[in-house]
Amino acid sequence: QVHVAESGGGLVQAGGSLRLSCAAPASIFSKNTMGWYRQAPGKQRELVAYIIRDGRTTYADSVKGRFTISRDNAKNTVYLQMNSLKPEDTAVYYCNVAPLPLAPLWGQGTQVTVSS
Repeated sequence: QVHVAESGGGLVQAGGSLRLSCAAPASIFSKNTMGWYRQAPGKQRELVAYIIRDGRTTYADSVKGRFTISRDNAKNTVYLQMNSLKPEDTAVYYCNVAPLPLAPLWGQGTQVTVSS
């Protein structure tokens, strides 16, 4: 079964930083735009950032200027550097192909909790 593995979440105070990592199968990673999604309690999952194979990036307005997505094509890994975190960033964070995710690829996600 093909899936991704997210890591790096945790509990942080408002204004703090976290770096998330996601290892993806090489067969998927090498051919696709990769993105980070998040789902807060009671809300729908949303796409927060994605990165094309050539390194071009796109961000949701809510995270622009605070989050940075990057990818290491040699390691089949995508990262999300999150700075100036806010309580509203609290969510489970997932990675997947973007902007149209592959349903079988969803992993467990990694919990990010930002305290005020």
